[in-house]
Parts: sequence; C-alpha cells; structure tokens
Amino acid sequence: MTSQEVALGIDIGGTNTKLGLVNSVGNCLSESSIPTDSHKPIEDFLDRIATEVEKLKATAGLDVDIFAVGMGAPNGNYYTGTIEKAPNLGWGEIVPMAKLIEGKLGLKTTLTNDANAAAIGEMMYGVAQGMKNFVVITLGTGLGSGIVVNGDLVYGHDGFAGEVGHTTVFWGGRDLPTGRKGSLEAYASATGIRRTVFELLSKRLHPSPLRKMSFEELEAHHISEAALNGDPIALEAFEYTGKILGMKLSDVVAILSPEAIILFGGLAKAGDLITKPTKKYMEEYNLNIFQNKVKVLVSNLKGSNTAVLGASALAWKERDKAK
Repeated sequence: MTSQEVALGIDIGGTNTKLGLVNSVGNCLSESSIPTDSHKPIEDFLDRIATEVEKLKATAGLDVDIFAVGMGAPNGNYYTGTIEKAPNLGWGEIVPMAKLIEGKLGLKTTLTNDANAAAIGEMMYGVAQGMKNFVVITLGTGLGSGIVVNGDLVYGHDGFAGEVGHTTVFWGGRDLPTGRKGSLEAYASATGIRRTVFELLSKRLHPSPLRKMSFEELEAHHISEAALNGDPIALEAFEYTGKILGMKLSDVVAILSPEAIILFGGLAKAGDLITKPTKKYMEEYNLNIFQNKVKVLVSNLKGSNTAVLGASALAWKERDKAK
C-alpha cells in the first residue's frame, strides 16, 4: 500500500498540547490532545508525545509517512528552536524543545510561536491564500500576532518580532502575568473581555445573566451568547473591546500597510460582534491614506484543531523553502 506523506503538527499550550497528522492540502487525518502538565519533568512530556504519535498513526486510517514536525508554542523562537521565558510553562526559562522532540521522534522539527504558526496556516490553507502582506491576531487567553511581509514571516533579529499584544494601551493600566501594565492583551483577548464584563457589571445596573457567573466560570462564548440575545452588558463589552483593538490595529496599519488583518482564536468566533466595532474604530483612527484599504477578516480554517493545522503548515513551508 502506498503511504501518504504527512506533517506532525504540535501546538503546546499552558494547559493542553494538541497534536495532529496533516497532509499537504491541509486535511487533518487524525488528531488528539494531552495535558501539558509542565509542572512535571519534561522527559515525561516527551514520552507522552511519542506515545500519542503512535496512536495518531494507528487511527489515521491509512499508511502514513511523517516527514517532519512543526510546532507552535508560547514564546517559541524560530531561530533557536527554544521556548524562552514562557510564563505558563514550568520547564525552565529556556527549553530547547525542537532539539528535544527531534531526539525523541527522530524527525526534523521546526518551532515558532503559536501566532506565527497561525499566520502560516492562514497563508497555506486559509483566508490569506494568495496574500503577501497580512497580519494574524490571535485572540485567545492572551493576544498574539503573526506578521507576514512579502510572503515571509517577520521574526526580527532575535526571533521575537511581532508582539502587538504587548504594546501599551493605558499607562499603568490592567496587570498582566508578564508584569507589564496596560498592554493590549489585558483588554483585547478572551481574558480581557471577561475583565471588561466584570468592570461593567460593577458600574451598570442592567439585569444580565452574566451576573450569575463567577470570573472562573465566565468564558468568551457566554459573552457572545448574551450579546446575541441583546444583553446590554455583553454588547457594551464587545464595543469597548473592539474600540481598543481597532485603535491599536490602526497603529499596525500605519507601520505595515497590510492587505488584511485576520482575527483567529476563541474570541474571533464571535464574528461580527468583534469584527464590526474593530473595523469601525480602526477606520476612525486610521490616517486618511490608509482608510478603507485594509480588510478585517475572521480565520476560515475549519475543524476543531486549527492550531495544529497552523503548526503543521510550518513543516510544509520549511520543506518548500528547502527546494
């Protein structure tokens, strides 16, 4: 039987690590998730990855040949293959993850941060196909960004270019785990909109189903559901979040003049609730030479594991570059 060539995509998160086998056209043949458990020795994590890969191969439904590994991880450095000073991972300040995975699986491994992996996924399989200049903004627990200029990701001199989420919105504003205060991530992310909701609940007297939920219980999809049902607190939270995100994206437009800005991640699933205010305020703040030139789009990558799709795309792109 002829084998099908696939890339192994691995997305390392603070809570869970997702894996999948993806072919050249972006079909995920099998996928799974394991707890990251970064409080345990990293050798344990590597063993679990190896075990999970064997399970993926067995459930793919056909003979597969894994040619390489692409990985997305917080604070992942493309140049060095290391994860550096990731606040939600407990394996140490600098972890040579690409080298460790190569040693465990015997496969060439390329690593970048999760937002860069998302950008490559969009370029190869998603809404950015055919685009040469665009920015992906990942709206998850935090806010990441991947910048593509002339068809190539921008890494900077040290591998860490493109941290839009850590630009300042309000001097001395909301705290972040990084120790910074007032950064965009604290306002325009799934965590940020939750914080906004609780601030609004303390200021407004409107009845709202969100009043019945604790901060730990509240998730972005609850806010979206409430907004779709006309809840004034949820609607104001989206308006405020879009205003801040749009304001900062106008800075991105002034610096990069991209064809599009693509929203990716959990909060982006709110669709028009987040894109409409973001686009409105971005245009309001844009310099006139940039107005109505830059699209604000939502990722169209399908399936439950879009992060894995992006990570695997990194492996496919590296092979194309080597040709």
